[in-house]
Amino acid sequence: MALRDTHVTLAHGGGGKAMRDLIDEVFTAVFQPPGMEDQARLMDKALQAPGARLAFTTDSFVVTPVEFPGGDIGKIAVCGTVNDLAVGGARPLWLSAAFIIEEGCEIALLHRIVASMAREAAAAGVRIVTGDTKVVGRGSADGVFVTTSGLGVIPPGRALAAGRIRPGDVAIVNGRLGDHGAAILAARGDMALSSDLQSDCRSLGHLMEAVLTAAPDTRAARDATRGGLAAALNEMAAAAGVGIEIAETALPLQDAVRGICEILGLDPLYLANEGTLVAFVPPDQADAALAAMRGSAAGRGAAIIGQAVAAHPGLVTMTTPFGGARIVDMLVGEQLPRIC
Repeated sequence: MALRDTHVTLAHGGGGKAMRDLIDEVFTAVFQPPGMEDQARLMDKALQAPGARLAFTTDSFVVTPVEFPGGDIGKIAVCGTVNDLAVGGARPLWLSAAFIIEEGCEIALLHRIVASMAREAAAAGVRIVTGDTKVVGRGSADGVFVTTSGLGVIPPGRALAAGRIRPGDVAIVNGRLGDHGAAILAARGDMALSSDLQSDCRSLGHLMEAVLTAAPDTRAARDATRGGLAAALNEMAAAAGVGIEIAETALPLQDAVRGICEILGLDPLYLANEGTLVAFVPPDQADAALAAMRGSAAGRGAAIIGQAVAAHPGLVTMTTPFGGARIVDMLVGEQLPRIC
């Protein structure tokens, strides 16, 4: 091994041998990109189908802590980008990965992050084919930041979009809500919370393929990341010009998540998820879509939570266990704990 350092130094970003050793031993030895040019040259037979379209997305990841119960910044970078492609009906194929590394970052941590990315990419059926590294001085980053971009192919005939949702369409989530946000809150240690919660961080490409096979007229899907389920539903209601009604009693929530939210005065509808999506399907295909989700490892906790309606277009409402209803609005800023 040419790389003998235990921590990243500014020399590892200087363009010389130290940088080449870091890239070769930490990144390319694991990702094994096709060739070593300044760009990846890609081809897949799916691109040759008449009417096929490319889907492209990009995202940056700055999670703290970088390693958390159920995942790490590398796993979440792959899952987040794969999921952004999958919910649009694309079959994810290729990813890029760019790393901003703070001087002093442990190289052993980078090895763990990269190994995690490689495992998740293999599980999701995608390849990491190109990337970049930059090293910044101490205090200029928080250990390591990761930016991933993804390319996928939308097969002919698929046209998922929030604007296609119609009154009567059924809303289905593939699993529990708020696990990721609650797990991160507990892992940070700021609130002295003790919990066995694990992030729901996972790739959803295989699940979406199963849903689209079982329910080919699926209207739209969104992954409920920052802003949680509430943000996803509000965005979809606004795009489609429909109202959305959900039932509080139908929401799949762990008792531990409910407990953390009660202690901190948070609403689980706004907690981030990293392996949870909401899909809208026509009512005659709802049972098939639900069964397809439950048949996937990423959808065992799938549940029907509500439907689109013609009333109150653009608004999301939730019926309570007591028979009342409240508006589920978009979050303004960050959720804060109770102060009185």
